[in-house]
Amino acid sequence: MTAGALELGAEDFVAAREMTCVLAQESLGYLSDEEYGALAGEVLADYDQAQSDVVYAQALGYFDGLMFGLPESNEREISARLQSFLASAACTRMTGLEGVNLSL
Repeated sequence: MTAGALELGAEDFVAAREMTCVLAQESLGYLSDEEYGALAGEVLADYDQAQSDVVYAQALGYFDGLMFGLPESNEREISARLQSFLASAACTRMTGLEGVNLSL
């Protein structure tokens, strides 16, 4: 698996960013289990299990980076940071948030 992480191409990094967008939506409660599964499946559809694991691990790394420095108890700031990320250009393809108000 370690060697696999070194083999990530540009499309893999895009998939990891898209998966981070899915994780952010899920963390904010915007997705049902079915919606999460569908979006995650869409992002990872072109990957086998080992590649999916590497992309997912990269997405978790991005997600951890978004939360860096925030205490788990600061739900308001966590929510604001995730909403800001979802509203950014990084998530334009994967938000699926039509009609959702991202303001606090």
